[in-house]
Amino acid sequence: MNLSLTREERDVIVLHAIFSVLCLPVLLIPGLETGIKLFILVVIYNVAVPVTAKLRGHDLWGNIWLFALILSVFQVFPDWFLSRQLDILVFPEDGFVKIGAVSGYMAGLWAIPVFMIVYASLRVAERVSHRAGYWTAALLALVVFGASEETVWMLPSWYARNVAMVGHTAVYIIIPEIILGVSCLYAFRQIRERNNLVKVPAAFLVMLLYLGAAAFFYFVIERLLS
Repeated sequence: MNLSLTREERDVIVLHAIFSVLCLPVLLIPGLETGIKLFILVVIYNVAVPVTAKLRGHDLWGNIWLFALILSVFQVFPDWFLSRQLDILVFPEDGFVKIGAVSGYMAGLWAIPVFMIVYASLRVAERVSHRAGYWTAALLALVVFGASEETVWMLPSWYARNVAMVGHTAVYIIIPEIILGVSCLYAFRQIRERNNLVKVPAAFLVMLLYLGAAAFFYFVIERLLS
């Protein structure tokens, strides 16, 4: 197994390191509401990835990013359902336009973790095995989404309520988020060489799986077991 990083892998690490460093000064801009700050970061990321991919010749980046962005748009529906119908997810007034009950920047925010999970898991699958790739997707989904749940409430961006919690993470959403990470990898692998239009129904099906899993585990944990 070759453990040395490729040029593309080094580029993805550098890009995300720069973006991570940039997050702090943007979030600390005085006098600017949280929603606007997050929208700025979402725009920066969703411009930086495809532009860098084009300039550096990383076709895989652009391929994953487009799938991730389409899925991010669809992910507004689960958030809307959890917020408006079940009343267990809150998007406080943050100075940015709402899509229903959901802050508008969420339509692009999901692209960030999805890109990272799919790209890293694909690399592990290629270097080790497909099984290792899926385990990586599950672990990264747990870590990345879990870290988000534990931190974004401080901005504030969104937070759970009226459900069982571990820290600031809703218990019912843990397994659905792991399923999301694994299904993103599986779906992308199936459509990787297909026409870009296929990304739309693929992303829609992943969203439906996540929405169904969230509703199911909410019912089991908060209704059957409570």
